[in-house]
Amino acid sequence: MTTTFASPSSSEPVTLLDVARVAGVSPSTVSRILNGTARVAPAKREAVEAAITQLKFRPNIFARSLKTGITMTVGVLTQSIESQFYSRALKGIEVGLEASGHSPIIVSGHWNAQTDVASLKLLTSRRVDGVIILTSDIADQDVLDVAKQQPVVITERDLEGPNLRSIHVDQKFGGYLATRHLLALGHTRIAHIAGVENRADAQGRYLGYLEAHAEAGVEPDPRLLVRGNFTDKGGHAAVQRLIESGVSFTAIFCANDDTALGARLALYQRGLRVPEDVSLVGFDDMPTSSFMTPPLTSVRQPVYEVGLYAARMLLDMMGYPAEAVQLPPLELMVRETTRKWQA
Repeated sequence: MTTTFASPSSSEPVTLLDVARVAGVSPSTVSRILNGTARVAPAKREAVEAAITQLKFRPNIFARSLKTGITMTVGVLTQSIESQFYSRALKGIEVGLEASGHSPIIVSGHWNAQTDVASLKLLTSRRVDGVIILTSDIADQDVLDVAKQQPVVITERDLEGPNLRSIHVDQKFGGYLATRHLLALGHTRIAHIAGVENRADAQGRYLGYLEAHAEAGVEPDPRLLVRGNFTDKGGHAAVQRLIESGVSFTAIFCANDDTALGARLALYQRGLRVPEDVSLVGFDDMPTSSFMTPPLTSVRQPVYEVGLYAARMLLDMMGYPAEAVQLPPLELMVRETTRKWQA
């Protein structure tokens, strides 16, 4: 005779005891399987998994976290959820964590070191199992202090320590690629709309701009350096200032694609054609950049892959086997906003 079990009524929560009863095993066996600590025969594991599916059982993560100290959450400190750059990186983190069952808790620092510290304290108070910091102005020592409590991965920082890993993309090389391309097209009056002052990524891209000029034997005009803030509004305002200064230029290297978007509008409003009058290069190669009019030449950096890499690196530190991720090198995507300069 085959014995069948009725499922609990829909109004009653399904418990671990219900799963054990339907699977025909002890509650402790179900508990060990859920916690990943059980070594059981395949038939028993299959019976438990079938019972979980049949009963639509959802483990009480909060109760389990109190017992094990594992919350199955990862804290992510970003700077601007609205930004295409950070949304791409966050997507990479989300996909990277997927297989482990961990969920991200996301907070924003808005490029304020004090806010970043407060946000990290909020995450640690929620007992997250690890932390990913997507770029930040936070002091190295504050990062090291957080790493004393749980594993930390930080991007755009060369920082190592106990329980801490960092990821750094060669921003200088990216700035070099962008500027070398314009110099090769015959441009010698290349403006640079820089990013936020004292930001490592902005400094790196500017150093690459200088290196390409030095290699070509061209002295850059310091008046062609205009400060932006990595936003479209900042790019728009920077081009307005550049034109009003009266300094001649034939090309612009923008610190990121958002800056280039604002710069493109300002050039259009001033009656300057891209690329006939001014060549334009961005940085990041965001998905929307290839849909600009005309499509934007931009330095592609692996933003999504950095998020994926950070997630996998953190999981490895937390003791979860994770598939390795290769970070592709920076490359210049040449489209229709650059052309050979003809005086």
